[in-house]
Amino acid sequence: MNPNQTPDKAPKRIAIMGSTGSIGTQALEVIKNNPAHFEVEVLVANTNADLLIKQAIEFKPNAVVIGDESKYQQVKDALFTHDVKVFAGLKSMEQIVEMETVDMVLAAIVGYAGLASTINAIKYKKAIALANKETLVVAGDLVTKLAYENAVNLYPVDSEHSAIFQCLVGEFDNQIEKIYLTASGGPFRGKDKEFLKSVKKEQALKHPNWVMGAKITIDSASLMNKGLEVIEAKWLFNLKPEQIDVIVHPQSIIHSIVQFTDGSMKAQMGLPDMKLPIHYAFTYPERVKSNFPRFDFFNYPQLTFEKPDTETFSNLALAYKAMEKGGNMPCVLNAANEIVVQAFLEDKIGFLQMSDIIANALDKMPMIKSPGIEDYIQCDKETRLLTKELINSKLTTKN
Repeated sequence: MNPNQTPDKAPKRIAIMGSTGSIGTQALEVIKNNPAHFEVEVLVANTNADLLIKQAIEFKPNAVVIGDESKYQQVKDALFTHDVKVFAGLKSMEQIVEMETVDMVLAAIVGYAGLASTINAIKYKKAIALANKETLVVAGDLVTKLAYENAVNLYPVDSEHSAIFQCLVGEFDNQIEKIYLTASGGPFRGKDKEFLKSVKKEQALKHPNWVMGAKITIDSASLMNKGLEVIEAKWLFNLKPEQIDVIVHPQSIIHSIVQFTDGSMKAQMGLPDMKLPIHYAFTYPERVKSNFPRFDFFNYPQLTFEKPDTETFSNLALAYKAMEKGGNMPCVLNAANEIVVQAFLEDKIGFLQMSDIIANALDKMPMIKSPGIEDYIQCDKETRLLTKELINSKLTTKN
């Protein structure tokens, strides 16, 4: 079907949580190129009022939310003549997904901040296109149970998890032996600890293959992003830790692999472009024609694979440790990581210190075997405070 041809059903109405971020802006490109299939119902941003206003004028959503309440009047005044409802504040970000006119929610708010709105969307039985991996890292048990109880589908948007999902279509009754999540290795692949001691944020923000936001780019450089993806995969595909392997694939063409119990393996391939998994999540179970660039084998005469260096890049090992312990430990891992990444971006700590501080937080925070939502909220809060204390103690020692 031509992407501009009128489909048999009305366009899917999408709420984009985190519309001004990397995933959100690329999702809007997908929608713009497929006007017969999708339309924007809601746009949500945290602080970027200028871009939110620009997006609202172009895509004409029913409503927008700006998380920063101090920018409410700016957004309201700018959209006064455009027939767009304007709301503000964290509570509005959580509640906007309740709108009856929303068919699907793209959960693309970065980090722990995206958890509340995703949980609420599931409670209101909205299909979820999940780009926020931290939702399952922090509260995977709770979120997956809630999705099951409400018969809500979680469509993965991360390229690796989308790849696994695509490989499993038609295979849902067949047992998985193992999955392989591929990693580019980031900008510091092959570097040793001596080199990493002195790297700066400008170096870490130069990813060789993907264009992403600052936080996820730093996570990719430290291999924490892959660690978070390992935990997300456990919950998405109901796997045990020993069923999930990571392999470094510098070309980022094979996005991930499923190995079945008969030894057969299926891989999903494509150019490193986040618009493709976004497009697939929006259109599943159909494959709607796209105008994305096509892969050419002759541009990639070699596809190579390596073991990850978990001694140098210990964040991946820490993620496996947190996953195996279970309970609230992945929540601790995520909260500590969000704080240390921000500290690294502010030049307060070094690249290798991020892993040291996360490891310390995992050791110091008390274990909760079967946490509920209030436990997760409290654990996240306490871990952030502890991590900031650990950072300050390093700064004090340094000075």
